[in-house]
Amino acid sequence: MDAALRERVRIRARRRCEYCHVPEPFEKTPYCIDHIIAKKHHGVTSFENLAFSCFWCNTFKGDNLSGVDPQAGEIVNLFNPRLQSWTDSFRWQGAILVGQTPAARATIDVLNINDWERVAIRESLLEEGVEF
Repeated sequence: MDAALRERVRIRARRRCEYCHVPEPFEKTPYCIDHIIAKKHHGVTSFENLAFSCFWCNTFKGDNLSGVDPQAGEIVNLFNPRLQSWTDSFRWQGAILVGQTPAARATIDVLNINDWERVAIRESLLEEGVEF
C-alpha cells in the first residue's frame, strides 16, 4: 500500500480510529490501516475496503468478519465503517462505548473496546477535555 492511499484513509477517518473513535494523537502506538474484509477472505487493498484503526482495535479484529451479539446471542457481521454509520451504531456513556445495533455490540465485544485498561485511558482523556 502506498503512502498516498494510507494518508487518504487517515484523512477520511479524521485521524480517529474508525472503530473506537479515539483520536490518533492520544495513542502511544501507531495507527494501522485495516482491511475491513481481510485479504484472507478475498478483501482487496482499495480505498473502499480500508479503515483507519488504532493498534488495539486492529489487533483484536484481526481477520474476523463476524462475532456474537452479546445481547441476542446470534452471529452477526462486524461493524463496517464503509457501509454503516458510526453515530447510528454506537454512543458514548462516559468512557464506555455502547452498541446500538447487533453489529456494533458484536464489534465492541470482538475488538475488546471496553476492556478496563482501554476505558481507564478514555476516562483520563475525557478528564483532559478530549472528545470522542
